[in-house]
Amino acid sequence: MAQCASVLAVLIGCSAPAQEAPQVLAREVLREMIETDTTGEHGDTTPLANALADRFRKAGFPAEDVQVLGPQARHRNLVVRLRGSGRARPILVISHLDVVEAKPEDWTVPPFKLTEKDGWLYGRGTQDIKGEAAAEAAAFLQLKQEGVVPKRDFILALTTGEEGGTFYNGMDWLLKNHRALIDAEYCLNGDGGGPESEQGRPVFRAFQASEKAYYNFALTVTDPGGHSSLPHPGTAIQVLARGVARLDDQQPAARLDDTTRTFFRRMAAIEHGAAAALMAKVALDDTNAMAALSKDAEWNAKLHTTWVTTLIQGGHATNALPQRAMAVVNCRMLPGDDILDIQRQLTNTLAEPRIEVRLLGSSRPSPASPLREDVVAAVERSTEAVWPGCPVVPTMENGATDGTYLRRAGIPTYGIGGIPVDRDDVRAHGKDERIRVKDFEAGVKTFALLLRDLAGQER
Repeated sequence: MAQCASVLAVLIGCSAPAQEAPQVLAREVLREMIETDTTGEHGDTTPLANALADRFRKAGFPAEDVQVLGPQARHRNLVVRLRGSGRARPILVISHLDVVEAKPEDWTVPPFKLTEKDGWLYGRGTQDIKGEAAAEAAAFLQLKQEGVVPKRDFILALTTGEEGGTFYNGMDWLLKNHRALIDAEYCLNGDGGGPESEQGRPVFRAFQASEKAYYNFALTVTDPGGHSSLPHPGTAIQVLARGVARLDDQQPAARLDDTTRTFFRRMAAIEHGAAAALMAKVALDDTNAMAALSKDAEWNAKLHTTWVTTLIQGGHATNALPQRAMAVVNCRMLPGDDILDIQRQLTNTLAEPRIEVRLLGSSRPSPASPLREDVVAAVERSTEAVWPGCPVVPTMENGATDGTYLRRAGIPTYGIGGIPVDRDDVRAHGKDERIRVKDFEAGVKTFALLLRDLAGQER
């Protein structure tokens, strides 16, 4: 502990003379980001990528280390490299520039204008995820301006397509076409993890080490059909309905890995009452506690590979027996599970031989990243410096981020978002998206401290 405290003192001391500069710079970058429409359908990330690239070049980054690239002129990605001494392999830092659509008529402020109001910063992308991207860009610019030479290269990749509204995914494209530009020992993902707060007070900081894989299954039943005046048992719709109803009553068994076991053990010290007691038992593989905790949707998703029917279609006329019925079942799979095994479990649970079960798309496993002690410790030091006493909790993401592509490519990825968001004020993808001014400034500071810590600077 004494050693950690001395490291923190050095870090805070090094950053103190320019304490305000990164936050002012980050606010300028955030304004530029928010006020550029980067939605998939109506916007474009290329103008923003070009504007940011110009900032980096003016800050002294060589032209060859600042690249704007993509398969077409529209929706390009930005990749920036801060050169180090080469004593270790590079660290990749990512966020995405694209945002979901926003209807101005639904908002109380213009969605594509950074508006400060009552201590909040409003604008599409403030939470998801331009706030974090601005903090990352500001930290890179600040290190360059200060002449810091880290022991390894730092790579910043601000990409497109994460929200799914564009014609391709930028991270996937970079890995397939320009792997050398972003190849790294590991990745820090601003679009993952982050401090969870209550009324502006961080309760814990999530450190995302894994995320679920996303799959869809098509369930299909066919039948000769006939006239609706002559109904018979076992129409296509009846068979399908009986099958999908069984999915609600059964799910794959609960399972923990290193990340989720650590998550429940640390959350047991944060939560209160019955939930805390159950989490402590879950961390010890108590199956009864797992069953009890699974009654809550959030904790259930942390413990299980889940499946749920999200789409159903059937029939072709109001006066005809259905000749075809189809449903889509969405599956969110725990790291380490086998999709073919899940398909067998799904088929057995349906218990209807007439239902054809087909996997849509190819198998895309998302392996968990190992809990590196050096990375966890660095995140803990930067967290303690900004929010004393706030615990860091390794977690698994129930949804998906661009980290999935990197983990599949063999690059361990860690969600280290630094801007607190209140549990009851998650507005990502919604109207009047916002972050607190003080939370944005804290996020900028904690990421700058983290990057400086990991730099192990030469001078």
